[in-house]
Amino acid sequence: MDRSELQQKYGIIGESPALRHALDKVIQVAPTDITILLHGETGVGKDVTARAIHDLSPRKSGRLVIVNCGAIPEGIIESELFGHEKGAFTGAHESRRGYFEQADGGTIFLDEIVDTPKNVQVKLLRVLETGEFFRVGSSQVRKCNVRVIAASNKDMWKSVEDGDFREDLFYRLNTVTILIPPLRKRDDDILLIFQKFVAEFARKYDSVFRGMSDGARKLLLSYRWPGNIRELRNVAEQLVVLEKSQYVDEQVLTKYLKGRQRMGSPDNLPMLFQEEPQAGGSYQEAQFGDLQLLYRALLEMRSDMSDLKRMMGTLFYNTLGGERLQRSLPPPSGDRFSERSATGDSASSGFEKKRHPQDHELADYGAEQESNKSRPFHLRESQSMTVDIDPLEEQNHEERKPEWSEDQLRAVELFGDHELPSIETMEKFLIARALERYKGNRRKAARVLGMSERTLYRKIDQYGLI
Repeated sequence: MDRSELQQKYGIIGESPALRHALDKVIQVAPTDITILLHGETGVGKDVTARAIHDLSPRKSGRLVIVNCGAIPEGIIESELFGHEKGAFTGAHESRRGYFEQADGGTIFLDEIVDTPKNVQVKLLRVLETGEFFRVGSSQVRKCNVRVIAASNKDMWKSVEDGDFREDLFYRLNTVTILIPPLRKRDDDILLIFQKFVAEFARKYDSVFRGMSDGARKLLLSYRWPGNIRELRNVAEQLVVLEKSQYVDEQVLTKYLKGRQRMGSPDNLPMLFQEEPQAGGSYQEAQFGDLQLLYRALLEMRSDMSDLKRMMGTLFYNTLGGERLQRSLPPPSGDRFSERSATGDSASSGFEKKRHPQDHELADYGAEQESNKSRPFHLRESQSMTVDIDPLEEQNHEERKPEWSEDQLRAVELFGDHELPSIETMEKFLIARALERYKGNRRKAARVLGMSERTLYRKIDQYGLI
């Protein structure tokens, strides 16, 4: 089967060089039993590619089992993949074959494989190398003859460097890698695919699509398409149904595209302009636009940090104890690091009085925590903890250290004489205290820390807290 026949059979539209290269590689490796890793963003058609590889292989008479590893809860993924015996765990009323057994003689497609837990990765490596595995609750070795196609929309090597994915499993999966290009790198194919979807939905809904203006076509091509083909299909369906028999111009199409993506800006930065900058603009205007972009990005980062502060406040109260934390907080009003002397005069530490938008929350901290004690954990209100770093304060601190109460000094010991620790150090400390408080119960610790059990397991392994 050549490339054109493959595209016709599976409805793959496009002639871009990146797509042609990917399809040629599919045709080349499909007849073999080699392990394949598909890499591409969400919505590019990795499942269609896996099905094409299976149908072109000698295993086409066998079964293709598609598994989304990221959608299976951590507690049952091993049972889902390898099966279990009757009575292996609560609810296991009978024996069950796992996905690998079901795919025996055929192909298994492991989508989002990078999301599998570390303990399951070890078992995946064994079944890839030897074909052997154990059902949950069984000591009997079982064998299967399965071809593995894996897929990921993340940078797997970065996951290896971060310690989230085993390096040996990465090398075992990375025998042949097929890169499926995102839609934004297939400019010549976007209009062809869009026209195909429009015709398909017009027949389905008995509707008429009147066409598009040149501006709308340019917008289709300039849009970044973060959802790729899946998003393009969704937009085409909405236009056919909601704009029935209407001529689609740029203003109409804009309503169905995400605002911050309209002119092709990266996913992680806000969009500043709805139109391209005017040609011939001055250097100062361009520089001002860059400053706006940077400022907007910083505002988003500040919002994220505010959420982190609120979470830290809640975690401190629930892991260290509310009364001790309340005593260790600086006074809510007056100088941040100054105490009244025995004579009642203000200590001349050189700190300027700084008002913070959340000072009123600190002033009412004790009363709110007293009312919080009687509430269930999930109904308690989170408290904001803010730390301001001022170069003047650091300089004055070297000249004269303020007099702190005994309770405040004990709290400061946690931070090395009020030097802020790194996020990693603070996270490790909080996880350790939560595990200690709940006597190693990871489910309760994960709940109080506000993270999933899978994330907690990964952090425990990362920080060596086992």
